[in-house]
Parts: sequence; C-alpha cells; structure tokens
Amino acid sequence: MTMTTPRKIFAAAVAAGLAVAATTASAEWKGWNIHVPDYPVSVAMDDFIAKASEVTGGAVSGKTFHGGVLGSQPDAITQMQIGGINYAVFNMGPMGPIVPETNVLSLPFIFKDMDHMHRVMDGAFGDKLGEAMAAKGLVPLAWYDSGARSFYNSQKPINTPSDLDGMKFRVMNNELFVGMVEALGGNATPMAFSEVYQSLKTGVVDGAENNWPSYESTNHYEVAGYYSLSQHLILPECLCVSKASWDQLSAEDQAKVRKVARDSADLQRKLWADRAKASQAKVLESGVKFNEIADKAPFQDAMSAVYTAAIAKTPELEQLIADIKAVD
Repeated sequence: MTMTTPRKIFAAAVAAGLAVAATTASAEWKGWNIHVPDYPVSVAMDDFIAKASEVTGGAVSGKTFHGGVLGSQPDAITQMQIGGINYAVFNMGPMGPIVPETNVLSLPFIFKDMDHMHRVMDGAFGDKLGEAMAAKGLVPLAWYDSGARSFYNSQKPINTPSDLDGMKFRVMNNELFVGMVEALGGNATPMAFSEVYQSLKTGVVDGAENNWPSYESTNHYEVAGYYSLSQHLILPECLCVSKASWDQLSAEDQAKVRKVARDSADLQRKLWADRAKASQAKVLESGVKFNEIADKAPFQDAMSAVYTAAIAKTPELEQLIADIKAVD
C-alpha cells in the first residue's frame, strides 16, 4: 500500500489553495473605459459593477478604470479576448476588424432613428450579433448609446440630398463615410478631428457631421451655424464581458448580471439623452439654425452603392441588413 507522505499532503494543500485563490481572483473583475469618470458611459459602468456585486453576493466584483488608462480600444479588445480585461464598453465602429458582422452597424442610414436602433439592438438582432461576438471571446450584455451623427455646415439647411451638391464635408477616415458623402453629391474630405474647427472657420470645408454634444463641446457651432437632423450614423456601444470570465459564472449569476447590465443601459441612455438635450439647447440659444429632415428616404435610397460595396467585401452583411430593415 502506498503511504501518503506529509510532503505530498502539503503539496496537495498548496495546490488546492492556489486553485481557490485563482477562482477568487477571477471574480475580481477589471473594467476598461475610454471616457472620463463623469461621462454617461462611465457612470453607467460604475453602476453596473456595483449592482453586479450586490446581486451575486460578491461572486462578481471589480473596478472600472476610466480615461483609457488600460490602453486603446483595440488593445482592450485583445486583452478581453484572453481574459486580461473582464468587462468594457466598446464603440462598435472599430469592432469590424475583429467581428466583420458588426460592420453592418456602420452603414449610413441603417437605422431610422434612435428609437429604431434601440428596438433592433434590444431584440433578436442584438442577440444574433452577440453570438458572432461571443465566438470571438466577447459576450455582449447590453447596448449603450453614443448619439446620432447629423450634418452641419456654414452655408444652408440640408433637407434633400441635392442640398449637398458640391459642398465639402469633413468625414472620419473610413471608406464607408467617404462613399456616403459622395453618393449624396458632396465632396468628402477625410481629416483629423482636431483640424475641423479651423477648417470650418477658414472655408477649407463647408461642413462636417457629428452628434449634439460633440458639435457643442468643440465649438463647431460657432463656425457652422446650420444643423440638419439627418441621423445618418447611429452607432451603439456594447457593454461586453470576456467570455472566459462569463463562463466561470453559474447560470443563475449570469442571469442576474445580465439583468443589471440592461438596467445600466437604461441609465446610460437617459444620461446621454439629457446631455444631448442640454447641448442642443445651448447651441440653439446661440442662434444656430436647426431643421429636421422630414423625409429621409431619398438619403437612404442614395446609399445603394455604399451597401453594395460593403456586401461585396462581407457577404454576411446582406442578411443582417435585411434583419434590421424588418424591424419596424
């Protein structure tokens, strides 16, 4: 009969202790966030992790590191895939290289308005996209707002695509957005965001596009006094958890954590709407001329070539586009 020596007993105890420690450490979640601490996303993320700890009895706890101190978004995505970061809120624009299916969210005019985006992402489509993301190690729990981008310029209101004819618009350095402006008859000028104010002031470009808080906080409204509510780009953000961390939770705790994640999305959306409303009020008080675009169909119809090019590159987008359009 083989005798168990004290050394073997000690070694087994150490191994067991390390296993418990590893399990405990894995529950101390580390969160990545690019925004400053008082930003709507940041407040909601802090609420999420606090409530997750509460409802799971401490099985999940952790801290959100704001202001991008843990690196850029691409770095954070990689860290999450290997479990180095446990949760984060990611903008879906740069997610395409990792999960090609998410490029559908960057298609211009894919959503009718903010409410339509919420209905799409909170429903079966969001779950379907979530499966593609989970296959790459990212589990979406809820969808946050990042506003709706609209056109603004120094010349005139925009009500129809023909109003963009010959006008120079700054866009992000992305072929989708270059194609969008060109399809509407304008001249697209990719440019660093930091250069836009001076370019608007000097007439290098006639206009640009962004959401209300960005339009206001950059003082672009001072040099581009026409804001037209096109809402051509509505990019949700994802509150995601590392699949490695998610799989360590019981089914009961997963359900609890998903519930508080969705509650945090409700909070974030309210905070974002309040911020956007305040920014809009400020610029309108300054004399900015604002108009809603009554009929967006001509703008959407003009995107045919942009969509065709995107589908040619990623065929999976065709069905995803159909799925979004099927949601009223």
